[in-house]
Amino acid sequence: MVVNQKQPFVVGLGGTLRVGSSTEHALRLCLSAVERHGGRTALFCGADIDLPMYNPHDQFRTDKAAALVTALRAADAVVVASPGYHGAISGLVKNALDYVEDLRGDPRAYLENTPWGCIGCAYGWQAAVGTLGQLRSIGHALRAWPTPLGVAINSTSAVFNDDGSLIDETVGAQLDLLAAQLIGGPGWVT
Repeated sequence: MVVNQKQPFVVGLGGTLRVGSSTEHALRLCLSAVERHGGRTALFCGADIDLPMYNPHDQFRTDKAAALVTALRAADAVVVASPGYHGAISGLVKNALDYVEDLRGDPRAYLENTPWGCIGCAYGWQAAVGTLGQLRSIGHALRAWPTPLGVAINSTSAVFNDDGSLIDETVGAQLDLLAAQLIGGPGWVT
């Protein structure tokens, strides 16, 4: 077995427009775990992904959209966190993911063979798990490899303090395992 010694670059995308949402906290904790495991990270959340509606026929990209596309193009792994709104991923996250279409003509089309982590946060298990399933399906459509573990977070329970610190150690352990799977996924061990 040969292990790639390159420090993996993991892009985190998600959250809501509300600063400090549980979705943003979970994404930040996962990226912190990636860094503890030896990876480099970039975070795109909240205002970073408040982008114009994706239009594949318009080649103009705002600075924020261009930065997201550039980071995704360079990503060795991606982790996406979405709130569950009405049983589905948020429009904010879906629109940001639509920008992956700009990678269709790249040598690595879309996110082919890229580890893809998923975090679904919602006020109840049904929406959290449904959102998680949708994120996994989107990852497959983008030719990525969803990690074996996806993290569903039920925010009806106390998971984070007001300052964003973790209360629920089970969720913390899941986010840490997800981080380890992201940097140990396809392409890192051959």
